Amino acid sequence: MSRRNAVLLMIVATLMWSIAGVVTRHLEAARSFEVTFWRSAFNALALIALLSWLRGPAVLWRSIRGGGRTIWLSGVCWSVMYTAFMVGLTLTTVANVLVTMALGPLFTALLARFVLGHRLPARTWGAIAVAGGGIAWMYGQHLSAGDARHFAGTLVALAVPVAAAINWTTLQSRRDDPGADMLPAVLIGATLSALVTLPLAWPFQASAHDLGLLALLGSVQLAVPCLIAVAVARVLPAAEMSLLGLLEVIFGVSWAWLGAGEAPDSAVLAGGLLVLGALAANEWLGMRRRSPA
Repeated sequence: MSRRNAVLLMIVATLMWSIAGVVTRHLEAARSFEVTFWRSAFNALALIALLSWLRGPAVLWRSIRGGGRTIWLSGVCWSVMYTAFMVGLTLTTVANVLVTMALGPLFTALLARFVLGHRLPARTWGAIAVAGGGIAWMYGQHLSAGDARHFAGTLVALAVPVAAAINWTTLQSRRDDPGADMLPAVLIGATLSALVTLPLAWPFQASAHDLGLLALLGSVQLAVPCLIAVAVARVLPAAEMSLLGLLEVIFGVSWAWLGAGEAPDSAVLAGGLLVLGALAANEWLGMRRRSPA
């Protein structure tokens, strides 16, 4: 895969990820853990079909059995990301969830510093301070307004960038291993998410309309772009992937605004601009420093 194609594929992946919020707002009866269960279940079915086609059923099964602790750690991280994202969306706005998720690159940088020994430049520490201020502003507004539901949703969404940081650090640690096949970890995550949320999703209330939308989320919004991201991680450095990943916030908030009438409030806009500005400036300065004029 060429670098140009990898960049284009990552943009496509963020565009596919970004439809989750607006599609969720058009569900009729399914709520909270049931939404998470059906999306993860459809995601697992789509991944079984895709990975069996790409690898063959026998090779896929051997990869899962012989992947060791790394593939299972990545799978648990995917499971937390799938579950916390959808539960967060049912508790608070799309903008709150996506802006909170945008902290992933900074959490990844911090974790890579302590686990992989990557040094953090001064610009990254500055970005962490500014982005932290943006998130504190968002949380502070919810607390001052006494809006416990939005605060809880944003807090649940915070599990997504934490799990993503662990996941991307795990993938980076296996980047130079030609024999490492981390694609099955996405399937493990989908299966674990479905199994964990099944007891909490009962009794089912989803309509046929809801099941169609959740099948769309499980396959098009989740299975395909997650496989793309794992493949692209072998070509693009983490900094570029993080910067391109911020497009999901822009796309997702725009879809929710245009398709569901969910306009972000002033606190989210102010805090979100601080977070996105800090992250974008950090990644852009980093790539500029590494690239020739």
